[in-house]
Amino acid sequence: MQIFSLSIEDDFNVHCLASSANKLAEELDGWLRASGLSKSPDVRGVIAPHAGYSYSGRAAAFAFGNIDPSNISRIFLLGPSHHYYTPKCALTRATVYSTPIGDLPVDLEVSEELKATGKFELMDLQVDEAEHSMEMHLPYLAKVFHGFNYVHYDKNHGAIHKSIEALDNMGMDLIETGDPDAFKRYLLDTNNTICGRHPISVFLHMLKNSSTKMKIKFLWYEQSSHCKTTRDSSVSYASAAAKLDA
Repeated sequence: MQIFSLSIEDDFNVHCLASSANKLAEELDGWLRASGLSKSPDVRGVIAPHAGYSYSGRAAAFAFGNIDPSNISRIFLLGPSHHYYTPKCALTRATVYSTPIGDLPVDLEVSEELKATGKFELMDLQVDEAEHSMEMHLPYLAKVFHGFNYVHYDKNHGAIHKSIEALDNMGMDLIETGDPDAFKRYLLDTNNTICGRHPISVFLHMLKNSSTKMKIKFLWYEQSSHCKTTRDSSVSYASAAAKLDA
């Protein structure tokens, strides 16, 4: 969500964050190029060090540089716990792992399946945030997969693009109700990566609390392409208008 009213201090902070993100992206690119590795469709897993980038960033590139992202639809990230002891494996409570160069959504469906086995515990968020073993791998994943996003595929809808359409229609229907809380639950439940979800949420709250009643109606929906396999990607486009509700 874009905020156009920035103080001088806020503006400085934004530029500092952007500068740090650009520097990190350049470092990762440099190490990946220097590794001289070609992406291999046969690679199904990697082992990489997790010290600070000044110590092991170059070495880690020799693991991540092998990955061919076009051949992978789901990532399992495994790491040791340095600050918290558990005899079991622990699952994250996070829904998104944020990095300076892109966010990585957590596959909530798989997490729930693993949790249901009773063989896993849930990691406290503060403990999770303090753990660096996987934190150092996340920016590399964001770089290699170029912002890889997972979208739930419900085979009951048939082809993958039909599942995406059904997921998008569900969101558009909820937006049309004008209920910001229902839209928030939808985002949490489905993890659909709607680029304008935050501005849309603000707009829904505005309409809900406005004395002028308006009705949202979606007028158009299309996809940039029809995904046929989990290796394909597409972007959904939708347009809507909010009119006075007579």
